[in-house]
Amino acid sequence: MPKVYIILVNWNGWEDTIECLESVFRLEYGNFCVIVCDNGSTDDSLSRIGEWADGKIQPVCGNPDMKHLSYPSYPKPIPFLTMGPAIPKDLAGRNERLFLIQIGENLGFAGGNNVGLRIALDTGDLDYAWLLNNDTAVDPKALLHLVGRMEENPDSGICGSALLYYDDGKTVQALGGARYDWWTARVHHVGCGLKMDKAPPRQEVEQQLDYIVGASMLIRRAFLEDVGLMSERYFLFFEEIDWITRAKGRYQLVYSPESIVYHKQGKSTGEGSATSGQDDVAGLYGPRNRILYTRTHRPIALALVVPSVMASAAYRLLTGQFASFKRLISGAVAGAIAPIDHTNDRAN
Repeated sequence: MPKVYIILVNWNGWEDTIECLESVFRLEYGNFCVIVCDNGSTDDSLSRIGEWADGKIQPVCGNPDMKHLSYPSYPKPIPFLTMGPAIPKDLAGRNERLFLIQIGENLGFAGGNNVGLRIALDTGDLDYAWLLNNDTAVDPKALLHLVGRMEENPDSGICGSALLYYDDGKTVQALGGARYDWWTARVHHVGCGLKMDKAPPRQEVEQQLDYIVGASMLIRRAFLEDVGLMSERYFLFFEEIDWITRAKGRYQLVYSPESIVYHKQGKSTGEGSATSGQDDVAGLYGPRNRILYTRTHRPIALALVVPSVMASAAYRLLTGQFASFKRLISGAVAGAIAPIDHTNDRAN
């Protein structure tokens, strides 16, 4: 079996991460290691995850219908190694299959994953990297089908899963990825809202893919070495489509409908939480990165993207959503003045 490094980014979400890891270690795929990158959590996350690996903490399942993915507990202890991002370690050939990386600061989605990707690339035995949100639970055959789809298509660079909403386990969040409208800078998840038994066939889905949704994406080593890592300028949102755009059509995007991943949408970023308030990341980084991505890759579209963003701001102002209005305007300004430079996006 090809060697897969599974990379999870944790930010103050150790309970979700533990449930995810319980499902990951049940995968019907023998050749993988897991790298958990902690983005400067303030809740002692890595210690808690280490206690879980030692068998001292049990996973908490938020949906009884998903309990079979994480119960009964995977046999403990699970040997693990804790390290910092700058400590050179040769992970290839080690007995541990779980590596806990203390980054020490919040680098965002791209930055956190890039730490894990650099470590995985340095091992020398990486065939694929599976970027997996920590607020997911995976079907036991999810990775087997992802690798199988990539192996049967050597021109593929990234493969996506069937993402289903964790709360009901039947409704589609995205079939692999999404479509992108250049003129509004808005995305539309393929199949969103459908029941999985009504999903279109794989070939039809793949024809619609402009990018793979980052909650579950299997990346070929050659793609990483050729295109580089995700751009950390975005911090959150638009990293995936920027990545694909930089690949310039050199790799195909594919999708495995048999790879089922259940996603607690927004938990990994804090979106929609009761404590998000003025720290609503979507309200800031959404408009920021709509403009930044458009400036970077198709500036002519700013003629329509900027009015679209301003229309959203006007709506919030007129409906009394003043905090949301301020975040959107702040994000738009930040996107307009952010530097455009891919120098630091290389894998090496």
